[in-house]
Amino acid sequence: MEILEHYSLKSYNTFGVESNARYFTEVSNFHELKKALLFRRQHDLKMLFIGGGSNMLFVDDFDGIVIKLNLKGIEILKETEDHVWVKAMASENWHEFVLYTLSQDFGGLENLSLIPGNVGTAPIQNIGAYGVEVKEVIDEVETLEIETGNERYFTNEECRFAYRDSIFKNEAKGKYALVSVTFKLTKHHHNLQTSYGAIQSELEARGITTPTIRDISDVVIAIRQSKLPDPKDIGNSGSFFKNPYVTNAVYETLKSNYPDVVAYPNADGTVKLAAAWLIEKAGWKGKRFGDAGIHEKQALVLVNYGNATGREIYDLSEAIMQDVEDKFGVKIKREVNIIH
Repeated sequence: MEILEHYSLKSYNTFGVESNARYFTEVSNFHELKKALLFRRQHDLKMLFIGGGSNMLFVDDFDGIVIKLNLKGIEILKETEDHVWVKAMASENWHEFVLYTLSQDFGGLENLSLIPGNVGTAPIQNIGAYGVEVKEVIDEVETLEIETGNERYFTNEECRFAYRDSIFKNEAKGKYALVSVTFKLTKHHHNLQTSYGAIQSELEARGITTPTIRDISDVVIAIRQSKLPDPKDIGNSGSFFKNPYVTNAVYETLKSNYPDVVAYPNADGTVKLAAAWLIEKAGWKGKRFGDAGIHEKQALVLVNYGNATGREIYDLSEAIMQDVEDKFGVKIKREVNIIH
């Protein structure tokens, strides 16, 4: 393990923005991770873990230590007639892990295909797509406590999952390194979710009436590829904004002014609005300001066309959020983590 100084992070974030870390190291096992944590404590440094580099935007240089996690491995822990518990280390690529579960005919992750990032990010963000959230299949999260180096396991309930949220973004933020995640998946009689978005219509277009989990994954991949840019081609971090929740009264007022508003009622009486609709209706979709812009096919996605700075992308997000609030009276929030 080598600790490097004044290290460029441009190739370690999917936005591809330039940022330098005061210290940088890569760790491939528990021993190296504990050494890195000790170095951090000895020098009283800020710390940031990087996996796949998605879902983050650097707006400044990072005056601390960045630890790149390279913890790999997939293991089946136990099975019953109906379920299987699969443990994946934090640095496994998320989509490749989903494809592995599909190859074993394990159900539960098919709607989450092609989401960027690594397994360790999944519980932090409670990633979700097409009517499914990862909290529905997470059994346990293994961590190392940063201050002590001791292992701690979080049950699903202890993770305090919410919409794009968890304990790891709130009271436990910065206190634990996520090491692995154990998922409880189905072996047969899979609970297929096809009603959200364009999944059902795409299945019908393909002539599929009794879809498999592989069929659903294929359709999700096709839909995402048609709307979302590949970070290898254009710097981005997927959806930049969360869908806002409003009261039914706010929704009805909005609907009276904009009958085409895209919304999804919730069981608790609130309504989830499509942030993409709000941003597009406000006129931002496809706009470009230097090398920072909003993707032409998906208004939720902010992009770096080449040499945009993190600060320029952040300022663009600020302008969009303020404009949406001014026009519709609705506040939208970022899904991407802002790193200072």
